[in-house]
Amino acid sequence: MAGDFSLLHRICKLVVLVCFLHISVTLFFYVRSLDIPSAFVQNQQQNRVNRTENNLIRSSKLPSVAGEKELEKPGEKELEKCPETSPLLVGPLRVDFGSPVGEELVRQQNPALQPGGRFRPADCVALQKVAVIIPFRRREEHLRFWLYYLHPILQRQQLDYGVYVVAQDGDATFNRAKLLNVGYTEALKDYDYDCFVFSDVDLIPMDDRNTYRCFSQPRHLSVSMDKFGFRLPYNQYFGGVSSMSKEQFLKINGFPNNYWGWGGEDDDIFNRLSFRGMSISRPSGDIGKCRMIQHQRDKKNEANPQRFNRIAHTRDTMSSDGISSLSYSLLKTEKRDLYTWISVDVGKP
Repeated sequence: MAGDFSLLHRICKLVVLVCFLHISVTLFFYVRSLDIPSAFVQNQQQNRVNRTENNLIRSSKLPSVAGEKELEKPGEKELEKCPETSPLLVGPLRVDFGSPVGEELVRQQNPALQPGGRFRPADCVALQKVAVIIPFRRREEHLRFWLYYLHPILQRQQLDYGVYVVAQDGDATFNRAKLLNVGYTEALKDYDYDCFVFSDVDLIPMDDRNTYRCFSQPRHLSVSMDKFGFRLPYNQYFGGVSSMSKEQFLKINGFPNNYWGWGGEDDDIFNRLSFRGMSISRPSGDIGKCRMIQHQRDKKNEANPQRFNRIAHTRDTMSSDGISSLSYSLLKTEKRDLYTWISVDVGKP
């Protein structure tokens, strides 16, 4: 009997040991399965989103008149400048054009916007005053996508900015560069901007670290489009989205006014920059990724057959053709909730 008890005792101890090992192994793999870094990142991003929302709510109390300074209350400290890199940025973004968006949704998601698509951060002084200028004609759906994605990005970038949609009236051949000159001129009537971002309406950045502001050299922001397999098509390419300070823009006499139809004006602008001793700066290919909304070529925006000849003579024409010779008829300016609408007649070829 004593021997049987001893054997039973040993078997019980072995069973307990096996159970203990089983529980230990199960606990080990359970802990391993927890995605602690991802949870940490999600918490960090959620904190950033919360900070942004608080910032936007406070911003909605700013003066509604563009350029008006808020009176400092007794005991209030003067705001410090915003940091060079905004702490609100989240990095790579998911951009999807599968479901349409409406302006009402954009308004609801951006309660801090002032009339005319104006915004400035509430807890710091933006480093630059940025006018975002969009040449436009009959691209309403694309504009809604642009507003849906870009307003939150620009606010997280802590910019003092306004959005200007410059619409070419009538059915004459489209003139992108001339519309950009108009946007520059009309935006300066509104506010003392020192930086200008020129953006096609169908391009959406895929990373909010691609800051829509100006740099020591003219900046090409749409570096790697999905249209080109996320590669720069050629080193001189300056199309899509770009930025220039006021000084840089005036140094090249703005953009040419005589490119009617698709193509050529971007290469002319590159030539102007080169002839004035400037070079193009770019973000990295990863940060500069962007998606293009697929669409058919617009009517009255066919390829410009004169573009190659005009590009070849940029040096001869840039002093006389540009912002200094700009002429147009302003038809309407309207401060809408999400942007400033500028309707203009730029003439015909």
